[in-house]
Amino acid sequence: MKIAIGNDHAGTEYKFKIIKHLENQGYEILNFGTNTNESMDYPDTIHPVAEAVENNEADFGIILCGSGNGAQITANKHQGIRAALCWNDELVSLARQHNNANILSIPARFVSLHQALGFVDIFLNTKFEGGRHQKRVAKIPIECN
Repeated sequence: MKIAIGNDHAGTEYKFKIIKHLENQGYEILNFGTNTNESMDYPDTIHPVAEAVENNEADFGIILCGSGNGAQITANKHQGIRAALCWNDELVSLARQHNNANILSIPARFVSLHQALGFVDIFLNTKFEGGRHQKRVAKIPIECN
């Protein structure tokens, strides 16, 4: 499985730990940066993650910024993306089970590294339930004329 990952300066430390964690489990990683702690604009690294997931170049995406909000908002501008901002295990599970989220947004300044690694595992190992949720998820995209 291939995972796209992107972050701003607030998420760099966690990103490297997440990459190592995933590589140890056999995942292939597409790292869209940033790889430093220097201040940068999160859309520059989040849009490429969303594009990789949207274009089926990656199975899922993981994005990180200080609050997780800017990253999630940016990713959700893409029609094929369902990015979920999660700060506890239950939200991560529900994002996959009920919303078929394809990108996990982690608020790096508000959760521990241990929590973030747990969120990644839950996200990648939880299946979409389909059924009544499929009808709802199908209504998310906006048809463009």
